[in-house]
Amino acid sequence: MSSSVIDFIATEARFGAHNYAPIGVVLSRGEGVWVWDTDGNRYLDCLSAYSAVSQGHCHPKILAAMVEQAHRLTLTSRAFHNDQLALFYEEIAALTGSHKVLPMNSGAEAVESAIKSVRKWGYEVKGVPDGQAEIIVCANNFHGRTLGIVGFSTDPETHGHFGPFAPGFKIIPFGDAAALEEAITPNTVAFLVEPIQGEAGVIIPPAGYFTEVRELCTANNLMLVLDEIQTGLGRTGKLLAEQHEGIEADVTLLGKALSGGFYPVSAVLSNNDVLGTLRPGQHGSTFGGNPLACAVARAAMRVLVEEGMIENAARQGARFLEGLKDIRANTIREVRGRGLMLAVELHPEAGRARRYCEALQGKGILAKDTHEQTIRIAPPLVITSDQVDWALERLATTLTQDFS
Repeated sequence: MSSSVIDFIATEARFGAHNYAPIGVVLSRGEGVWVWDTDGNRYLDCLSAYSAVSQGHCHPKILAAMVEQAHRLTLTSRAFHNDQLALFYEEIAALTGSHKVLPMNSGAEAVESAIKSVRKWGYEVKGVPDGQAEIIVCANNFHGRTLGIVGFSTDPETHGHFGPFAPGFKIIPFGDAAALEEAITPNTVAFLVEPIQGEAGVIIPPAGYFTEVRELCTANNLMLVLDEIQTGLGRTGKLLAEQHEGIEADVTLLGKALSGGFYPVSAVLSNNDVLGTLRPGQHGSTFGGNPLACAVARAAMRVLVEEGMIENAARQGARFLEGLKDIRANTIREVRGRGLMLAVELHPEAGRARRYCEALQGKGILAKDTHEQTIRIAPPLVITSDQVDWALERLATTLTQDFS
């Protein structure tokens, strides 16, 4: 590393809270699937800011929309109407088939908003006794890092020494419909679940799981809440991951790619039953639904569809997955993926995935480890076949490398 890179990292360590352990690279520019560090080295971004930069870095049409709106009006608060919010509502509802939209900023805010909304629905519509609402969640979930959310995490690093936590959550195994059925009581108001568990290592449930889940939720009058903050908006090769099993959630949570990485934008999408229980003053956000966010999100959705990024994710994801499966390396325990949401899980004896990510950095690829043994691979949805093949060559070399 150059002295300037060392200086940046040292300054960050001196003044910043040590709540992340980033790869040792200092990025200064991005375009499409590529990013450059402060020394001018180019890398293929295989993380996409945890899927937030699905449309590619600094997409010119999203950038233009942001700049234009920033010159006109950025923030009004929800005390007044603005000329972008209604258009955002109309366009996201048309794209996703939703009836009601609640705009927020971060993904965690969307999750918290959904929890509040389904509890309120449970008390006012379903008739659950006040204070007794239960929400079922899955082990190894990742829905954000707010205090309310980490209270139902099973990751000790996420919730350790942050309690006490709010009650009202039941934890069951992911991918087990029988466990869901057994956990449901008359006080259950919702099942909150990721279609694919991203932070856990791109864990894909068994085929037919969500069909059974949908049937159980309908039969027991509880809301199916799908956290599509990472999986949504094309990442898995379909607009929403729920479409792989032909189901519809009662509540869908979007974020990350909703702004193409330009601005924090999230949304709770639902029906009139759930979001219709909210009244003025009961929930809100100063920045949620601001005109700058709405203009950016509208452009981000538009380019996703007009430029065929969802179809490209399906096509290139299949190519990437096949290429990963073809790598003959003793280090590899399993390869998983759907669309451009991929993972390589290593055998424990291969050592920590972190050192493979650091080796990939030296070959011009930025990927990130999770849960010690897994390398996540999630490039922007604009990646080409040639770029996939370029990445596979370097991945193959790295995964067969002898670190002993």
